[in-house]
Parts: sequence; structure tokens; C-alpha cells
Amino acid sequence: MKNVNFLAVMLLSFMSVSMGLLSCSEDTMQEINRNKNNPPDMASKFIITDVINNTAFTITGTDYAFYASVYVEYNVGIWGQMYNAEIRTAEPTSATTYNNSWGSSYNNLWNLKTILEKCSPGGEEEIQTTILGMAQVLTAYNLAMLTDLMGDVPWTEALQPGVIFTPALDKQSDLYEVINGLIADAIKNFEDELALPDAKRPESIDDQDPLFGGDTESWLQFAYGLKARYAMRLSKIKPNYDAVIAAAENSFTKKSEEAYFKCGSSGINNPFFVFFRQRDYFGASQSLHDKLEARNDPRDDKFFRPYPGGDEVIFAPNGAPRQIQKYYGTSAQSTALVGAPVYLMSYHELEFLKAEAYARKNDLVNAATHLKNALTTCFTNVGLKVDQADEYYESDVEPKLANQTDALKEILTQKYFGLFEGEAIETYNDIRRLKAMGEGSTISLANTKQFPLRYSYGADDVTTNVNVRNAYGNGDYVYTENVWWAGGSR
Repeated sequence: MKNVNFLAVMLLSFMSVSMGLLSCSEDTMQEINRNKNNPPDMASKFIITDVINNTAFTITGTDYAFYASVYVEYNVGIWGQMYNAEIRTAEPTSATTYNNSWGSSYNNLWNLKTILEKCSPGGEEEIQTTILGMAQVLTAYNLAMLTDLMGDVPWTEALQPGVIFTPALDKQSDLYEVINGLIADAIKNFEDELALPDAKRPESIDDQDPLFGGDTESWLQFAYGLKARYAMRLSKIKPNYDAVIAAAENSFTKKSEEAYFKCGSSGINNPFFVFFRQRDYFGASQSLHDKLEARNDPRDDKFFRPYPGGDEVIFAPNGAPRQIQKYYGTSAQSTALVGAPVYLMSYHELEFLKAEAYARKNDLVNAATHLKNALTTCFTNVGLKVDQADEYYESDVEPKLANQTDALKEILTQKYFGLFEGEAIETYNDIRRLKAMGEGSTISLANTKQFPLRYSYGADDVTTNVNVRNAYGNGDYVYTENVWWAGGSR
């Protein structure tokens, strides 16, 4: 009797569950299937955090910068893909070289597009004017990084999945109009918000902004700094040094205001440090050491260290190193310091921009003032003292500022030293700009092999987008075709 009742109960229970499943609403089923760790929608203040982090650690601080540091001879590639880049085999031309960063750039731009739609007038978060300005600045920054390195890239037809599968490439000249337009719009948004009474401003996003803690004034300064950087970038095409100075004067006024990502805490390590520990692909640059040693520059002792466990720094010859690990010395800055910052824009870069702009206007007094500011900051950044900077400036730098030609060379040489090594992308852009302006000898490079004039497109699009594939060809164009702002056509 007990067995019969048990079977009956089991049958009724099964029928009850089955009927329950059949009567389950579509909303309930969708809720069951929803991945709570990957929501379909998110507030802009959370998306912007992800974009800032990714910009620092997948764009500014990683592959783009690693390769640039080899090309500008801050580091020597001694193993793996960095050795290939050093001897110019495969890596500079291969579509796989920068593919990860290429994809990350477009991922950032996709997320920024979402923020722009949400926070623009008529959007669901249109009150968030600071976040809108932040997204405009970061869109300009990420788009400029792409086009500065690759030249013409998809933009107008890009970021439309399921609608346009093979977006066309936009001309770099047009992209720079977009970049400068975004910065102008951001500046207006920030200035309009700062003009409002505190009670009418949107609530600050605070910790969701790892760069500036949601401070509108800091983002305004960053926007002006980028405006100065990109105005200088166009020196070959549209020189306007007054514009560089005017924008820079509205940007950072001291080191504590600069745009950098703090490393060394909460498990956040400098990308160069991580790359060295995980790969050990870099050796200390002979050519950089030679330049510093020739001037008795005290930074020579701060820039390099023996390979861990070694007694002396063995420098790697640029263009012809031994393919060997655990032998050559290494950088004593980013590759040795877990807490070295990731700069999106430094105060010393701005001072160098002002110094160059004034020198090109033949205002050598102001040029000297800003050069000394930049030099002092660069010395203290690597652990040297202000009086060491003063002594070096007076004995070795100031005598070289007597005329415009010599002053420009000295300013750009000091900038080359000062951006070592984490700001290698800006140095790479400077070297290409100077070559285009007929001033390529300003920074002499020891590697006699072909100098890459640009980066190759990412393999993800070379293999799927006929427009990118046609522009890529076999990749050899990276050695022969300048980007537009360096006098090229694409």
C-alpha cells in the first residue's frame, strides 16, 4: 500500500512541475537565462571606468608602446617578437603584430559610442555632461592613437555590427577634423558645466574615474593638453604654434595635475614591468646610453641596470643584438619599477610642447623657461634632485640655446630623453614628424635597418574586410608610405 501511494505522489509531483514549466511566463524564462555578470545595459559612469582602464592598459601602455620603444631605441628587442621587430623581420609588416591593440581600440570606441548616445541631448542620461565630455575626450584620444599609428582607418562606417560588415577607411585628414571637433565639444561641455552653480551640476562620479576622480576642471585641462599635442602633430601640414601655446597654457600647470594612471597599488602593475617579468624580451639600448654618456648626463645611471643578478650593465647593440635572454642589462625605469605610472599626458610633455612652439616662433626666452621646467620635472621623476637639474641645465643645456636652430635641436633632444620609456609612442610620433619636416637628424638612430613609418592594420580586419585588406597589401607599405600628417597620402 505504501508503494502505491509513493508512486502516486511521484506522478502527481512530476505533473505539477511539468504544468508549472509550461505555464512559466516568457519574462520568467528570460530572467532565468539572463547572465547577471554581463548585463545588457549599464550606466555610463560604469562604462567610462572600463574605458579609462582599457585605454591605459590595452592601448597606451602595452603593445603599441612596446614596439615604439624598440623603434625609437629606448629598448632593444633581444628575444621573440621584439627581436623580430629589432631586426625588422616579420613583426613590423605582419598584420598580427598589433592585432590585439587594434581590436582593443575599436572595443573602446564602441563603448564610448554607447556613452555618447546615452549622455548627448535626448539620451537617457543627458544630464551627465561631465561624462559626455569625458567620452568625447577619450574618443578623440583613442581615435588619434589609431590614426597616428595606422593612418587611414575605418570610422564613419565602423561600429555598426550587423549593418555594415566591411566599413570603408576614412582619410586621416578627415579623422583629424573629427578628433579636433570632439575636443572642442568636450571643452565646451566642461566649461558650460563649470559655469553652473554647484547645485545644478550633475553628481560627481568620484571613484568611477580612476584618472581624476570625476573632477571636471582636470578633464578640461586634459582636453586642452590634447588639443596642444594634436596641433603640434600637424606641424608639417598646418603649422600653428600660437594654437599649441594657447591650448597648452590652459592645460596642466604642475606635475600633480597630469593625466596618468597610478600603478604599484591594489595589484596594478606597470605594463612594461609585467612584460619584462613575463617575457624578458628587452635589452638596454646602446644608442641611448651613448647619447647620455656623451653629455655626461646623470640620467644615464638612472635609466639602466644590470640584468637581475648581474654586476654590470651590458648594453645591446641596436639593430644587431645577440638573440639571448638573461644577459643584457635592462631599463631601470618602467621595466624595473612596478609603480612606474602610465601616462596619458604628462606635465613635462606639455612643457616640451610649449618650449618647441616658442622656439619655432624664435622666442628663445620663453622657450628656455619651459624647457627648464620640463627638464627639472624629468630629473625629479627618475629620482634626481632639483639642484642636479639646475647644474646640468646651466652647464650643458643653456649654452645650446643661443640660436633658433640649436635651441630646437636641444629641446627635442631633451624631450627624447625625458619621455623615456613609457611615453615611447609620443617619441615615435615626434621622430616621424621631424623626418617629414626635414629635421630627421635631430634624433639620430643607430639601427641602420628600415625604419617603420607606420604600424600595420590588425589581422582581424585584414582577413575579413576587403577595404582594409586592399590597404594592407603585403604589409611592406609600412616602410615606404608616410601617414598624412607626415607628408603621405593615407
